[in-house]
Formats: sequence, C-alpha cells, structure tokens
Amino acid sequence: MPILSDLLSVFDELYPPGRAESWDAVGLVCGDPDAAVRRVLFAVDPVQPVVDEAVTWGADLLVTHHPLYLRGTTTVAATGFKGRVVHTLIRNGIGLLTAHTNADSADPGVSDALAEAVGLRVTGPLVPDPTDPAGRRGTGRLGELPAPEPLAAFAARVAAGLPATAQGVRTAGDPDRMIHRIAVCGGSGDSFFDAVRASGVDAYVTADLRHHPASEARETSGLALVDAAHWATEWPWLRLAERELLAAADKHGWTLETRVSQQVTDPWTLHTAMPSAMP
Repeated sequence: MPILSDLLSVFDELYPPGRAESWDAVGLVCGDPDAAVRRVLFAVDPVQPVVDEAVTWGADLLVTHHPLYLRGTTTVAATGFKGRVVHTLIRNGIGLLTAHTNADSADPGVSDALAEAVGLRVTGPLVPDPTDPAGRRGTGRLGELPAPEPLAAFAARVAAGLPATAQGVRTAGDPDRMIHRIAVCGGSGDSFFDAVRASGVDAYVTADLRHHPASEARETSGLALVDAAHWATEWPWLRLAERELLAAADKHGWTLETRVSQQVTDPWTLHTAMPSAMP
C-alpha cells in the first residue's frame, strides 16, 4: 500500500505544479504525506456532498480538478463551507489534492478527455505550450470526427458523450452544416477564440460562452459553437486521471481502490423551456 507522498510524486509527474497558471492554486491542500492511502476518490469540485461521499466510502485521498482555496484565505474556521470541508477532511484522515490548470495543459489532460468523450481523434493542442518541444502539451485540443456529420448530429453526440446537466448543450450555427474538424476546451473557453478561428476548424466545443464573444465569433466566421456546462466538460478528465493513477499503481505494485464520483456538482439545477412566442 502506498503512502500519500508516493501518490503526490505520481501526480506531480503527470501534472507538474510548475505548469499551472500563476493565478492558480494546485497541489496538496491537506493531508499527512506519511499516511497510508488505500482508497482514492476523484471529483470535479471539493464541495461538502463530495467530501461526505469520501467519508462514507472510506477514502484516504480526494483528488479534485477545482481548487478549494483559489484566492487564498486567512482562516479555515468551520464557520464557512470551505472551512467545514477542511475540518471534515482532517477529522476523517482524508487528504485533498488539486490538479487544475496543470491538468488542463497536460498531455494527456482535461481537453484530451473531452475530445475522447465526444469521439474525436486528437491532432494537436489548440494553444501549444511553447516549452514543449514535442508540441503535444497546451491548452485545448484540435481533433477530427471519423467522418463529417451535420452540426445537429454532432451536438447530439456531445450531449450523449457528456454527463447530463440541467443546462444541456446549446448550439449556435446551421444545424445542417457538415462538421469535421473541431476544437475543444474543457471549462471556460471563450478567451481562445482567436486561436480557434486561426485553426480553421468547423466547430468549437467548450463551456461558459458569453454573449458578446460568442456573437462576435459567429459574425466574423462560419464557426459553429457547442456550449456545454462547465462541470460536464471537465468531468471526463476524472476517468483519465483514474486510469493514469491505476497504471502507476500497477507499475509500482501498489494496491489501490479508486472511484469517480457520480455526483452532479454543476451549480445549475433546473432548465425551464421558454414559450416560443414573444410576450
């Protein structure tokens, strides 16, 4: 059975903390490096229901994509939800490890998992990492479908490949337009429109698209947009990270149990269709 510091070494190799954005907060949040680890739970968000799941299952380590303390703090008092999360974890001997933008840019990383989930063959990064001589790391991914298909069919493919959320999948573009080359970016991706347009793809799959950037992208090109929930576009990475950890465990001869949380921690809980007629 490995100890926590063994697993930290694995994750540091897969997702080096030094490759995280300067504003990010990644790595070990709490946990004893000398503690034995038998069970590892993966989740997108370090929120109380996920922590409660870790406690009930008997996890020794919780690995999340989103940080608990992104902007720092001066207290971990249990008077707020973040402090309660930390107290629950420590009281139950559970470590918390975050891999955020260092997992976004990894090879393979968050966008590779998104591309796999929607059936794309990855051809390279959307925004290459200039420090990677192999040209594989970077933000987002470019990919191709096995064969061109109408935008409506591709949107249905995305909806089927990602976990269900109240938002569902929004699409902008001619439903009958044939789609073949596609850019994807797990999480918020409307800051990369320049790179998307320069890549010459037919469609862009991401999350959190705002009105003005999306409108400008549609007006200046024939680019189709497919907008899914932030949580849903990043959830596939959990399966990828789980596979990577289990491969490392097999290599080292470690005995580990792993689980990917099925809890939907997307904050939106209800979608109400609007009448087709103007009020």
